[in-house]
Amino acid sequence: MMTMRRLATVCMMGVLALVSVHGGMSVALADERVCRGTLGTITVDNLRVPSGATCTLNATRVKGTVKVERGATLKAYGIRVVGNVQAENAARVNVQNSSVIGGSIQIVQGKAAMITSSRINGDVLFDDNTSYLRASYNRIGGNLQAFQNTGGVYVYRNTVDGNLQCKANYPRPTGGGNIVYGNKEDQCSRL
Repeated sequence: MMTMRRLATVCMMGVLALVSVHGGMSVALADERVCRGTLGTITVDNLRVPSGATCTLNATRVKGTVKVERGATLKAYGIRVVGNVQAENAARVNVQNSSVIGGSIQIVQGKAAMITSSRINGDVLFDDNTSYLRASYNRIGGNLQAFQNTGGVYVYRNTVDGNLQCKANYPRPTGGGNIVYGNKEDQCSRL
């Protein structure tokens, strides 16, 4: 009988410890805001631009990640994102006007993108896109990479703490005036 009480007490203490750590019995996941239209100076946890939609962000703050889905368009001006901007099969992604991205920007298998006058603490990746891509006047904490793009890539006056890497783009990337603290490689070796 005494052993059962001790066991019950130990179990109850374990449950109470879990409850106090998580602030309750259920652990809430970060909210995701769906954006169609325009958002101004608000703060959201995560943001998603759904397939085919257009989202314009003006000085919006995102505590997590921005995801841009198939055929969607993101126009972002002066935004602050703690995490990444991720776009796969997107129609267009523009990040401009002193935006700050805590993670990386990844534009994959989409169409057009313009990343200008912004600070990206991680990498900028353009991979397998079919329309015009531009990266200019940015401060990039990681690498700037352009692989297998077919709509033209323009890389101009970026400061890159990592490497500037370009491979298998047609036509070859153009631009210049980039300050690269790592290596300038392959098609971007002269930019």
